[in-house]
Amino acid sequence: MNDWDAVAAFALTLPDTVASTHYGGPAIKVASNGRAFVSPSREPDSFTLTIDAATKDILLETDPDTFWQTPHYEGWPALLVRYASADPERVRAMIERARDQAAARKPAKPRKKA
Repeated sequence: MNDWDAVAAFALTLPDTVASTHYGGPAIKVASNGRAFVSPSREPDSFTLTIDAATKDILLETDPDTFWQTPHYEGWPALLVRYASADPERVRAMIERARDQAAARKPAKPRKKA
């Protein structure tokens, strides 16, 4: 998974997923509830993964070369993932886990348009 297109293509092979937007940028969401679980990042060479705090902590501790965060993500259930991971299978597994977690959540509230 060398770039956003590869991440998005993989995420879209998972059940009940759709290409959409999140905070004005591209994202892959669970179609049935509108919950985003991956999106590109403004940080170079990385994408954003929305995942539970316990898994996030383990990933940050066990593979900081792949999974990392800026102060923006501290305290939130999301982290950054480098495209150039030495363990792409683990990255794919975490994308699947993030999709499963997003699918288990209640539908997202519609955003008010300004």
